Amino acid sequence: MATWCVRAIRQTSSIIASPSLVRATPRLLCTAAQQKSSVPGTEEENVTQKPEPSAAEKAFIEEKTQLEEQLKDVTDKYKRALADTENLRQRSQKMIDDAKLYGIQGFCKDLLEVADILEKATESVPKTEISTANPHLKNLYDGLVMTEVQIQKVFQKHGLVKLNPDGQKFDPYEHEAVFHAPVEGKEAGTIAVVTKVGYKLHGRTLRPALVGVVKAP
Repeated sequence: MATWCVRAIRQTSSIIASPSLVRATPRLLCTAAQQKSSVPGTEEENVTQKPEPSAAEKAFIEEKTQLEEQLKDVTDKYKRALADTENLRQRSQKMIDDAKLYGIQGFCKDLLEVADILEKATESVPKTEISTANPHLKNLYDGLVMTEVQIQKVFQKHGLVKLNPDGQKFDPYEHEAVFHAPVEGKEAGTIAVVTKVGYKLHGRTLRPALVGVVKAP
C-alpha cells in the first residue's frame, strides 16, 4: 500500500512539471485578458455615461434660463428705482430744510437797510453833544442805540449774523472789494477799511461786506 502511494505522488509531480503545461498557462492568461479587453464598455464607462435629455427637458431648461435672466433684469431695475427714489427724497428734504432756513432771506435783506440807517444815525451824533445839558438829544441817542441793539438781537435769533471784517484777510465769498490801496504798516491782502458791514444767514452770505483791501506798494 505504501509503495502504491509513493508511485502516485511521483506521477502527479511529473505532470505538473511538464513543459507543455507550463507553456500553456501564459497563453490561457493572455486569451482571458484579450477577451476581457474586447468587451464593448467597462462598468465605469457605463456609470459615467449619461442619457440624452428629452425634448421636454430641453424646453424646461431653456425656459428656466430665460426666467432667471428676466428675474435678474427686474431685480436690477428695482434696485435702480429704489436708489432714484431715495435720491429724490433726499433732494426734496434738503429743499424743504433750505426753505425753512432761508425762506426769510428777502425779508432780512429789507431789514438790513433799516439796520444800516440806525447805525449811521448813531454814528452821526457828536459824542460831545451827548450830555445832561442836552437831555432831548441824549434821550434820542439812547433810544436809537437801544433800537439798534434790539434789532441785532432779533437778527441773531433768526440766524442773521453781522460781518465786520476790519483787519481780517480778504475772503471773496464774504467780502466785496471796493478799492485797493497801499497802507503803511498793514499786510497786503488784508482789509483796511469797512465801508459797509455784511451779513450771513445760517452760514450763507446774505450780503457781502464792502471793504477796502491793502495792496503791496
